[in-house]
Amino acid sequence: MSKTTPATLALDKAGVRYALATYDYDPGADRVGLRAAEALGAPASEVLKTLIVKADGKPACVVLASDREVSMKKLAAALGARSAEMAPVPDAERITGYRVGGVSPFGQKKRLPTVLDAAAAEQAEVFVNGGQRGLQVRLAPAELVRMLGAKVAAVT
Repeated sequence: MSKTTPATLALDKAGVRYALATYDYDPGADRVGLRAAEALGAPASEVLKTLIVKADGKPACVVLASDREVSMKKLAAALGARSAEMAPVPDAERITGYRVGGVSPFGQKKRLPTVLDAAAAEQAEVFVNGGQRGLQVRLAPAELVRMLGAKVAAVT
């Protein structure tokens, strides 16, 4: 597995301190994020998932703990939209340049409006996808907010 991805390159370029962690990705897992937390030996609240959504038809990114579900109504409000829905897998992959299961909020083809769930922002450190299935980066959530200009909001 390559540990150099658009995500890690973007983090390096921004001077963000992070650590890499790998695990055996299971594409058949019912909930990939929970499987990642188990494989990493970390609480699910510290292993974040990155979802690509469409808010009023425009792509956006939401990052939240792997054991939580996003409220589309709360997310739409946080993005200043009337409605939000999950982006279809082909759209998410085309928009970000990553394969689903390896979508990172960092190093996407185009910077998307990003929302970090408030509960995730309270953690000291979190794992976020590193841009490849089975690759995670561990960093302070404040770095995610700073680097992406993410909005912190309660969206679960």
